[in-house]
Amino acid sequence: MAAMKILTATGLLLAFCSLGLLAMAICTDYWYETDARRHRERCKNFSNKRNDRGYIYISSVNLPLRVAPAGGVSGASSGPQDKPGFLASAPAMESQCSRRFNSTISGLWRRCHREGFDLETEELIYKGLIQRCTPVKYHYTSSTLPRNLPLNITKTIRQDEWHALHLRRMTAGFIGMAVSIILFGWIVGFLGCCQQHDLMQYVAGLLFLMGGTCCIISLCTCVAGINFELSRYPRYIYGLPEDISHGYGWSMFCAWGGLGLTLLAGFLCTLAPSLSSPRTAVHKPRQENGAV
Repeated sequence: MAAMKILTATGLLLAFCSLGLLAMAICTDYWYETDARRHRERCKNFSNKRNDRGYIYISSVNLPLRVAPAGGVSGASSGPQDKPGFLASAPAMESQCSRRFNSTISGLWRRCHREGFDLETEELIYKGLIQRCTPVKYHYTSSTLPRNLPLNITKTIRQDEWHALHLRRMTAGFIGMAVSIILFGWIVGFLGCCQQHDLMQYVAGLLFLMGGTCCIISLCTCVAGINFELSRYPRYIYGLPEDISHGYGWSMFCAWGGLGLTLLAGFLCTLAPSLSSPRTAVHKPRQENGAV
């Protein structure tokens, strides 16, 4: 009997902690982070061309190609201009630097500029020209589609936008269901622990496992949605350059921690009723007719 109470109390405590972690993950914006400082620095260095009077900048793409001798020079080290990717690096940098990449953090409800990562962006935010955070849209709108694109590309972007919207809705919906089910299971388990009702504790454990399943679906769709956003077509609009670091934030890890605690709480609460001591039934002697 004491072991059952300990397991039940431990399961309820873990479920309460998982509710706190999931609530913290839902209310914060550090699910996904990007850091574009290195990319911005590279673009600044690339754009710092000489503007002296009389100096004409000629891109390396317009220069004639020289074919190396067949035999080559023995012992000569090849410079960076002899590498096949050198001539292609300049137009690639020009196309990447034509877009403005910012250091951002993203959550379930909004996407924000990271504070202190870009002085130009901070100045624009201070002047009120741009907002620090923009809400994440859970409804379809055609205003986010790029303009002046071919019809087939616009159709592909519209289909991808619907798919990304569906993944975002699944992420927010299932994690909300998970929190609701875990909270209801915690109430049932608490009442069962107070009244020493084994069936209510078992039902609470099943509810915790069900809430953990919803949380798994939510986190998996969140990861799938992020990977889908990074691989959308066309790449020059939705892709990220290689020098932009990006990854999951601590809000995502809070959600995964809440998932683990929920599953552990469900296992303990479903195991606790099996440790209860069986109640022995007392059989009363049956009285016969006419017996005194």
